[in-house]
Amino acid sequence: MLRRKGKLQSLAGFLDIPQDIVLDMPRITMLGNKQLLVENHKGIIEYTPSLVRIKLNQGELFILGENLTLGNLQAEQILVEGVVQEVKYDI
Repeated sequence: MLRRKGKLQSLAGFLDIPQDIVLDMPRITMLGNKQLLVENHKGIIEYTPSLVRIKLNQGELFILGENLTLGNLQAEQILVEGVVQEVKYDI
């Protein structure tokens, strides 16, 4: 598996393709502590105003905070808004 991953990383670099697309990895972008955009996810596991759990290709993403809401829900991306206090990536 590691050997294949290395070849895919090399191919992505050669073709100038983002590695997150080739390796099926999530892209996580934060705007301060007010917004968190998760791209390339596998779905929502749990949602409350203080916790959002998102399934990733490998593991889960835990977003803890206050007044968390979900916006811009699409098949490829989720926007979490509110006061983000902690982000944990659990493999």
